[in-house]
Amino acid sequence: MFRNNRFLSSTMLFALLAVPLAGAAHAQTAPAVETKRPNAPDQKPAFEGQTRAPQAATQPDVEKTVIAEGLPHIWSMEFLPDGRMIVAAKEGAIHIVADGKASPAIAGVPEVASAGQGGLLDIALAPDFETSRTIFFSFSEPRDGGNGTSVASAKLTEEGGAAKLENVSVIFRQMPTYDGDKHFGSRLVFGPNSELYVTVGERSDATPRVQAQDLSSDLGKVFRIDTQGKAFEGNPFAGQQNALPEIWSYGHRNLQAAALDGEGRLWTVEHGPRGGDELNLPKAGLNYGWPVITYGIEYSGGAVGQGVTAKEGMEQPAYYWDPVIGPSGMAYYNSDQIPEWKGAFIVGGLVSQGLVILHLDGDKVATESRLPLKARIRDVKIGPDGAVYAVTEERGGGESQILRIAKAG
Repeated sequence: MFRNNRFLSSTMLFALLAVPLAGAAHAQTAPAVETKRPNAPDQKPAFEGQTRAPQAATQPDVEKTVIAEGLPHIWSMEFLPDGRMIVAAKEGAIHIVADGKASPAIAGVPEVASAGQGGLLDIALAPDFETSRTIFFSFSEPRDGGNGTSVASAKLTEEGGAAKLENVSVIFRQMPTYDGDKHFGSRLVFGPNSELYVTVGERSDATPRVQAQDLSSDLGKVFRIDTQGKAFEGNPFAGQQNALPEIWSYGHRNLQAAALDGEGRLWTVEHGPRGGDELNLPKAGLNYGWPVITYGIEYSGGAVGQGVTAKEGMEQPAYYWDPVIGPSGMAYYNSDQIPEWKGAFIVGGLVSQGLVILHLDGDKVATESRLPLKARIRDVKIGPDGAVYAVTEERGGGESQILRIAKAG
């Protein structure tokens, strides 16, 4: 499907998906990209278009270029102001990637618990990075009795060709500590007022995961904090007894994708059970249901809880996938480089092994398209050149690549 291993033709893509090219007038009647049998065929969406939205009428011809390879297992990346990339490796190292090569590991990174799904997770630049040189990163922190997702800040300094972290400070710790190796989350997103959104998981196992519904627990939440780790002004549970003031929304499973839209609103995509990945627009103080309501089923094949998908007082996802895409990494595309994607969310797919492109109509998904890349996609960013950059990973570890996706020609 790539011409000369570099170009992806929209005609070939549509042939692969058994979908004919159509005019814009037929966009709403185009078939859905997902044609496989759902894991929970008896579950019905709560509203039209909540799953299996039609494909966009046209797809761009794009060029895929490998711009860096042979990298350690990368979990996240961010662009520095000068166009280089700073990347976080799962095993616990931060590198700067330039000219296709990774720098030596940057000194000063704290110890991480890298077993299972743990490790060094997301990385973000402070809004004032160009003057402060401050970065933030999330990681699974080893602790007495187990581990948990934590967020640290540090100053990135470079001198004589060597980089290091100074003034490293853990500003936020997900509690309680739990002795497990799954569902740490986590993405870091700065909002328009320099508020920091932190997404975390609910630790997967039956005992801790119910704490996603507990406002006195940090499991299964989206937090909104300041750069010192304190609850951001105006948070919904500030001053409420037995509720943590840092919480923005709750009832989440394992959030590994998050991005702002063109209006500065936070959207997230979380890993669900078998057939329950969700796109949400988390709003202040709202409950997104896990594990009381969910689409999909347990990995064992049984129902999750009572097997219900809706309940009063719990929010429906804006969109869900059954089968799952395995979401990780997400970016809002607002460039003219690939005009067909402008205004869309681009989500990395670990299971679907490519990019998932979501165009919205208001707060609902209007179309869903796929760009197969034959690789597990761990993170997605938009470069200063308007191209899409995707981080790949090998199942079980191994090396990563960084791919550049741009308009062909």
